[in-house]
Amino acid sequence: MKKHKKRKNKLTNIILEHIKNNAKDYFILSIIFIIGVLAGVFFINQTTEQQKGEISSYINTFITSLKEKKDIDSIGLLKDSIIKNITLALALWFIGSTVTLIPLIYGIVAFRGFCLGYTISAIIAVLGSTKGLLFSITTIFFQNILFIPALLAIALSGIKLYKSIIKNRKKDNIKAEIYRHSIFSIFMGTMLIGASLIEVYISSNLLNFFIVYM
Repeated sequence: MKKHKKRKNKLTNIILEHIKNNAKDYFILSIIFIIGVLAGVFFINQTTEQQKGEISSYINTFITSLKEKKDIDSIGLLKDSIIKNITLALALWFIGSTVTLIPLIYGIVAFRGFCLGYTISAIIAVLGSTKGLLFSITTIFFQNILFIPALLAIALSGIKLYKSIIKNRKKDNIKAEIYRHSIFSIFMGTMLIGASLIEVYISSNLLNFFIVYM
């Protein structure tokens, strides 16, 4: 029990130290992500009535299908979610391992923020403030507790690798940094898989409960 507690404390200290040492870069990435979220909110507010009608029809159709369909293919949903998240992790890992493509990392972070802001705004626009927020919390919030930190962490790891390559061009050091970046990305990839599990087995059940309320 004491060993487990010591390991847990050690892991917590490592995570806190990592955040402390990279606070500036995490802050910049967080700002970019938030800008993406705000851009998504702004975009949905600028859509035409016809586009809003199409969005409303899509969300209402989705809710109706959930009400009518009793059996959900959890395995299929989990598989799709894991493939999507791991593909994202691999893309960030690959881009982070290059020099010329590094600006794409910022673009991906901003785009994921845009998707989140757009989705939440669309749901609220269709269902109203109260139901929209509840729907967003049940379907989006919990998996993002893991997803967003993992996304930012892999992005940061790629940026650190880029800076290391620029500052130190020794072949052995570059190999060591690529190895570090790869191991770190794998670890964050497990967090993304955890986000998929939450999405399928927790958020989906909460959503089914919320559908009854609606």
